[in-house]
Amino acid sequence: MKISEIRQIPAAELNERIADAVAKYNQMLLNHSISPLENPAQIKEARRTIARLKTVARELELQK
Repeated sequence: MKISEIRQIPAAELNERIADAVAKYNQMLLNHSISPLENPAQIKEARRTIARLKTVARELELQK
């Protein structure tokens, strides 16, 4: 997900997406520890997506 797409998301939905992404990331880590994922680069991409979401959420918080 690109940063320009994330900035179009309303603040309330942004917090929900952060929670969903973190849950998905944690589940991915657990699955990877049990049996390796086909594409371990998904873990890196999920972590970066979470960082992008949190960055935009923080920007919105500072604008208030």
